[in-house]
Amino acid sequence: MKIQLSPKLYLPLLVLMMAAIIPPFLPPFFLHVMTMIALFSYLGSAWNILCGYTGKLAWGHSAFFGIGAYVSTALYMLYGITPWAGMFLGALLAASYGAFCGAFLFRFGLGGHYLVIATIALSEIVRVIFINWADMGGAWGLLMPVVPDSWYDFQFHVNRLPYYYIALAMLLSIILIELKIVRSRLGYYFVAIKDDEAMAESLGINTFKYKLLAMIISAGLTGFAGTFYAQYVLYIAPDTVMPVGMSTEILIGPVVGGMGTIAGPIIGAAIIQPIHEFTRAYVIAYTKRAGLDYVVAGVLMVLVAILRPRGVVEWFDKAYAKILSALPYPTEGSE
Repeated sequence: MKIQLSPKLYLPLLVLMMAAIIPPFLPPFFLHVMTMIALFSYLGSAWNILCGYTGKLAWGHSAFFGIGAYVSTALYMLYGITPWAGMFLGALLAASYGAFCGAFLFRFGLGGHYLVIATIALSEIVRVIFINWADMGGAWGLLMPVVPDSWYDFQFHVNRLPYYYIALAMLLSIILIELKIVRSRLGYYFVAIKDDEAMAESLGINTFKYKLLAMIISAGLTGFAGTFYAQYVLYIAPDTVMPVGMSTEILIGPVVGGMGTIAGPIIGAAIIQPIHEFTRAYVIAYTKRAGLDYVVAGVLMVLVAILRPRGVVEWFDKAYAKILSALPYPTEGSE
């Protein structure tokens, strides 16, 4: 039986092959940039499930990210529990906090700018709690003990390539989850809520239930990335994993790339993260102007909002469609 591959899959498969083959040959700094692209593509996709598909703009995902990071780190440091198990417990607690936030915010019908402000406030509450939590290191945070490379301990120092492939595997997993959601009744309900919530309600869709479900899924998936980040940098503090800046870094990828699309968060992260990392490494190091990377990213986000409100994914779609139209398609009966 001959398998016919859709031309639309040519580019994604090519990108996946390059993402799998090239990194072992990259210098350490470029490998770090690739790891950040994979991680923030994952985080943007998690954020996209709530904000991109239901249209409910939240700006507090740093709380879910931080909860995931703290749970796995604390369990590892206090009880020696492998971060792999802590990753699932952290995601569970992040999803639980997401359920609390969603139930509170959506019950009162918050949306638009009010939802943005409320989610920032709820994430700041978590950050302040951890700043004053002495057993969790307070404002100083937690410094992970460094051990020899080990999959059980989720630490790789001699060769950091496993971190990249773990982040890539997480990204592929969340793409599959997104595809499953988008093609299911759940995805149709999410989009209906985004298009016209009142109309969706009148058609019998329980909008509160599905917005809450989107928040729980998004929060839980964000919590997984918190554990990965903690194991990657081996140091966490409320001001590194829970600030508003982290929430901004999570959402800026899908906003620039294209909200409500699968490719958008990946394209956005592939644009934003190299800007962040190269600005930090080469511009801030010489100018001593901390935060300059956020200024550059912010300017880019404003330009995209003005020029391409739906994200740069539209440009990619048009360019890819032109390339596909120029390719010779196999005809029926051809070898």
